[in-house]
Amino acid sequence: MAGHGRNISITPGRIKRFTFMREEKPLATWTGTDRLGDRVVPTLTVIIKTPGCSWRRCRMCSYSHEQHGRIEDAEALVRAQLAWVRREYAGRDFEFVKVFSSGSLFDPNEVPPAALDAIAETFRGKTLLAETRPEFVGRERVEEVCAILDDGTVDRPLYIAVGLETTNDRVRDKSIDKGFSYAVFLHAAREAHAAGAGVKAYLLHKPLFLTEAEALGDMQRSIADVAPHADLVSMNPCTVQRRTELERYWQRRAYRPPYLWSVVKILLEAEPHVTADPLGGGRHRGPHNCGECDHELVDAIRDYSLTADRSRLVEAFALPCDCKREWEFVLENERPYSMPLTR
Repeated sequence: MAGHGRNISITPGRIKRFTFMREEKPLATWTGTDRLGDRVVPTLTVIIKTPGCSWRRCRMCSYSHEQHGRIEDAEALVRAQLAWVRREYAGRDFEFVKVFSSGSLFDPNEVPPAALDAIAETFRGKTLLAETRPEFVGRERVEEVCAILDDGTVDRPLYIAVGLETTNDRVRDKSIDKGFSYAVFLHAAREAHAAGAGVKAYLLHKPLFLTEAEALGDMQRSIADVAPHADLVSMNPCTVQRRTELERYWQRRAYRPPYLWSVVKILLEAEPHVTADPLGGGRHRGPHNCGECDHELVDAIRDYSLTADRSRLVEAFALPCDCKREWEFVLENERPYSMPLTR
């Protein structure tokens, strides 16, 4: 280049684009176990880097800050991360793969179709769970991804996971600002099922502006409403993530995460089996009680989610902790449009 009398500088962005052509570590990966139908199976979870969610307005979500590269580079970025996963997990035994991004895997403006196809090719023969907003779910596209995944070894190669949060449109709009209606979710579920995929619904327990009792009732109704339309249902007790609107309310003592007593009560009474992973359980930012009984309840919730055996939940709910009376008082006396009674 010097012979042509020009100085060429490579910007950090251009260096990054060259890196994509080799390998790029995902945001996070881990192995574990999950309940899939009536079996407990080894699972790989992968959270990939993408240009980011196209909505970016949910009040409780910090993933709107996760934006990596441009859409023009997204396919190369995803393929580079898949190369890292193939190398890192070569020879590892897992049947179920859960892939998440900061937004929607079926959004072509976040994950180009060729990149989603590459994800399916990488995990062909496994059961893949792919999270997306429901407006991006179309029968033809889901059929294409199922066809890539399916090598005849699993009954259902794909599950479409949607953060429905609640079946109450008013709560979803005012407390979460999710940007779609329950009718849109139902349409997506029909499209997914018609294409041969399963459906998983994520429900958010205690979004902003609900009392403890309102949140408990909303979750009970949502589980009952969505059960006929979703093959898997997961309750997510709300955790206060950083740099979110929810955090601002929490810092001003205008929001308290749910009691673990509420979580256990909901799971004990729910039909069908509902899983829950209380992230941050026992901490001030996550679902918590008093600090003395939290560990036992969190363990019972996770054990039940994996085994579907309610006996641990029954034992946990019977713990003689003084904070259970506090929880019962809050359920009875906390009022809408007021500050939480406890911290």
